[in-house]
Amino acid sequence: MPELPEVTALVSDLGSRLIGRVVDRVDIVSFAALKTFDPPVSALAGGRVIRVSRHGKFLDFQVSPLGEQGSLHLVMHLARAGWIRWRDTEPILRGRPGKTALAARLVLSDGSGLDITEAGTKKSLAIYVVRDASEVPGIHRLGPDPLDAGFTEEAFAQILSAQGRSQIKGVLRNQSIIAGIGNAYSDEILHSARMSPFKPANMAADDVTELYSAMQSTLRTAIERADGLAASELKREKKSGLQVHGRAGQTCPVCGDTVRQVIFADSTLEYCPSCQTGGRLLADRVLSRLLK
Repeated sequence: MPELPEVTALVSDLGSRLIGRVVDRVDIVSFAALKTFDPPVSALAGGRVIRVSRHGKFLDFQVSPLGEQGSLHLVMHLARAGWIRWRDTEPILRGRPGKTALAARLVLSDGSGLDITEAGTKKSLAIYVVRDASEVPGIHRLGPDPLDAGFTEEAFAQILSAQGRSQIKGVLRNQSIIAGIGNAYSDEILHSARMSPFKPANMAADDVTELYSAMQSTLRTAIERADGLAASELKREKKSGLQVHGRAGQTCPVCGDTVRQVIFADSTLEYCPSCQTGGRLLADRVLSRLLK
């Protein structure tokens, strides 16, 4: 799943390709992906892209409609298996059978544009056409962005205090609490902070400082690595920069211990016992606690 650093890089790459260009049309191939009906997708035709931005993990393409006041927003959430591919020319429109299917296509006036695809059988990719981005329920519920100027260590401490004994892994990836961090970067942040994923959120001031610093450095370093890369290169770059996430059974690059995994009903987490839990293993079950 693309998270804050990758979505930030997508905004930069796609903004350079789209801003100032005229939309010929948007074709919806997977109608389950389209979550709105008013305004219709056809209202984007003839409009000019004036801005590309993000809200947490949501992509927002702002379009000035032809001959109308105001603007429309084509908003996308790529979910777990969605992605965007740039095309210089328009191929024949068809949904691709198999593991990766075409969900939608944005076609510019010269035939170039974007393919929005989703892999796998569980379809969660979501597309919205709205007059204001805040009309999208997921955006309306977003917590603060961890890279905003107002997201200070003091503000972070207040957020953690309000979460009480909730496990810090879940707090970091809850979009209503903090926007943009998902499963991968929450693992990376906690590894950098040398902190158990099951530590209670309401923690000592020194731990808050360590976690805040790890969050800022992990996200900003990932953004720097992705800066200037095309969308086609971002997945490979993300994977190459991860220390523990997706690396269960491999060697921790910090201490040499074996990276371990905890499997839940619909996700996994990875951690290093020596770096994060004093060498103790986490029980691999839902609602797991440190083994004693």
